[in-house]
Amino acid sequence: MEVPVSGNRFVALGVAGAGAMAVISGQLPPTGFPVDQFLAHWWVFPTSIVFATVALSSGVSGALFFSPFFMLVVGLTPSQAIGAGLLTEVFGMGNGLRSYVKQRVVDFQTAKYLLAGSVPAIVVGAFAAHYVDPTILKIIFGAGLLLLGGFLVYYEAPENCEPGECEGEYLKKKNSGRGSTTIESADGETFTYDTCWRAPGVALSTIGGFITGLISAGLPEIVTTQLIVRCRIPPRVAVATSVFVLGVTAVAGAVVHALTATPVWYVVAWSIPGVLVGGTIGTRVGKYLPSELMETGLGVVFGIVGTIVLGLELLV
Repeated sequence: MEVPVSGNRFVALGVAGAGAMAVISGQLPPTGFPVDQFLAHWWVFPTSIVFATVALSSGVSGALFFSPFFMLVVGLTPSQAIGAGLLTEVFGMGNGLRSYVKQRVVDFQTAKYLLAGSVPAIVVGAFAAHYVDPTILKIIFGAGLLLLGGFLVYYEAPENCEPGECEGEYLKKKNSGRGSTTIESADGETFTYDTCWRAPGVALSTIGGFITGLISAGLPEIVTTQLIVRCRIPPRVAVATSVFVLGVTAVAGAVVHALTATPVWYVVAWSIPGVLVGGTIGTRVGKYLPSELMETGLGVVFGIVGTIVLGLELLV
């Protein structure tokens, strides 16, 4: 897909984005749609293309880009920014989700248990985001960015992790003797591994789901790492399963954010088509970029943004 260059095409894509939002929220755009505001925010479209391209090519959550961007640059309130970031991410991750399902590398049995924790938790977190004081929410968001930035810098890319490393004797014992799981991919590769102890996974996905509902990020990083490190699941299957869990969970959170507040149509009508274009580009260029360098660099960026958010709230 080529990036549109015509102004009319920009508007058409924006209107399409608004229509897509209506499908998610079950609402129609308000009659008094702010056309002037919408046209004034055209620059959200090319920015969204860049963010989605980087996110898809590096394998990190796109909401990590959009929420601080919406908050610090566009000027939305914390709850609006988090809701818009999550709504945008639902559309941006479509290519990756479809690809993993088509490759048949998703562990649906494990995903089922993880979703039992993450879906209710993201609903609670999304509701809480609209009732927590904006200052407190910004502090939580800034602290979350610092933690996630440190996580990206400290840990290796999921594709390079050694399954079961740092497992410990206790977890090794608890993860053994529970049968085995076999995943046969569409390209003929077979993955066989011990079925993981489910309870900690449900607890961690619950925590990740709540954090994602509250600050729009955190679930994929928590789920992917614990599937590889604790459950000894091969990285390819772990990443695919994490994306599937995030995809289903994010839809639940997006619906809550759309129903508990008026969606910021003049922004998401640009960001949604932007991530659709950027997602297409990102899936094509990602294989040419070193994931270790990308994740380390992004971790530093998120740490800086988190520091700025905290500084503005605590020092100014």
